[in-house]
Amino acid sequence: MIRKLLRRVFFRDARQDQHGKEPAVIPAQQHGISRDGISPAARRVCHVLQENGHKAYVVGGAVRDLIAGFPPKDFDVATDATPERVRELFRRSRIIGRRFRIVHVMSGAETIEVSTFRALASDDSQTDEHGRILADNTWGSQAEDATRRDFTVNALYYDPGTETVIDYHHGVADLKQKTLRMIGDPLVRYREDPVRMLRAVRLAAKLGLVIDPAARTPIRELAELLENVPPARLFDEMLKLLTSGSSVACLKQLREEGLHAGLLPLLDVVLKHPIGERFIWLALENTDQRVRAGKPISPGFLFATLLWHEALSNWSARKARGEPSQPALFDAMNEVLDLQAEKLAITRKISADIKEIWALQPRFERRAGKAPMRLLEQPRYRAGYDFLRLRAASGELPVELADWWESFAASNPDVRSEMLIPDTSPERRRRRRRRRPVGAGE
Repeated sequence: MIRKLLRRVFFRDARQDQHGKEPAVIPAQQHGISRDGISPAARRVCHVLQENGHKAYVVGGAVRDLIAGFPPKDFDVATDATPERVRELFRRSRIIGRRFRIVHVMSGAETIEVSTFRALASDDSQTDEHGRILADNTWGSQAEDATRRDFTVNALYYDPGTETVIDYHHGVADLKQKTLRMIGDPLVRYREDPVRMLRAVRLAAKLGLVIDPAARTPIRELAELLENVPPARLFDEMLKLLTSGSSVACLKQLREEGLHAGLLPLLDVVLKHPIGERFIWLALENTDQRVRAGKPISPGFLFATLLWHEALSNWSARKARGEPSQPALFDAMNEVLDLQAEKLAITRKISADIKEIWALQPRFERRAGKAPMRLLEQPRYRAGYDFLRLRAASGELPVELADWWESFAASNPDVRSEMLIPDTSPERRRRRRRRRPVGAGE
């Protein structure tokens, strides 16, 4: 009952606002975006839609990032054309989604996400018991679409033809003032989509914004709503957060807002251990540096670092109970990833990458015989070595071990042979005794 009342008040006020006030039309000399900063594919999508009598704008994060001085990762387009109409106009396109029906328009290697202006939600909108919207395919006006967006800095529409920004909620001013404000009542908006709480943290950390008190205050109270979000959506949002180029700041703010617990169920335990914490911060700092430098990053490597110390702890406990080392490691890996899958739908490929990196770690301790050469031939050797280097830098392993492998990999075959450490293990001695010819001592 209270939720419905809040929704009526919020959306009634939103409708009054949209009819009583025209949006700001901001010219290029004020917002600072150049048409050249928009991808050719996004410009073409807007041009084709406009040429066929429709409104079309580059919208949301790309506009926000360009004004803030960050290179956008991708470009989305908003239009008054229905998904079916967009599909008609672009041969290489497809309609996807159930909760939100959108169109993916393919242009070369680039995919432009095209969404239709959405109407304000009504009391009849399909929601779950917590207020999360389950279906949202009612089309509306551009003003309604702007009001439906989460933060003012995301409700910005750029027209590549006129080079103007259409701003319904003072988003450009908020960007200039370094403030992240929610459109509408934060309590209602977070209940509609709890992922907005994670998005608030990510945007604030990435853009250096201060979350408006009205938007920040309810976060700790409503954090438990994230438990009702599908694991696939949580994984996507966490991946955006961790690959934003500001993952260190994001994770610190997640902890400040009380949002980290449950997202990575084992992470908070690790961060209370000095070596585990140092290892994770080093990994995230390395990721941030690569993102800022425009270098590729591996989600599998990143999640392998975040969950490693729980896998290591589980593995050690199993060995202490007398389980054989190698089977114990694989059982530990499966247990940690299965527990994580209850919250985040880590894809099979990423899970496979994580396991490969973890499985290589014990092999770096073998520096005798043919084992080192076999390890160098492994396709994932480089990722495994980089992981080893992080472990050494955090104090988990001797730095000399990582240095040895770096020298070994860079050396020629003759030098490598000299670097090998003699195998004096009892197992090796027993194998040699078994190989003596029958009757050799007679």
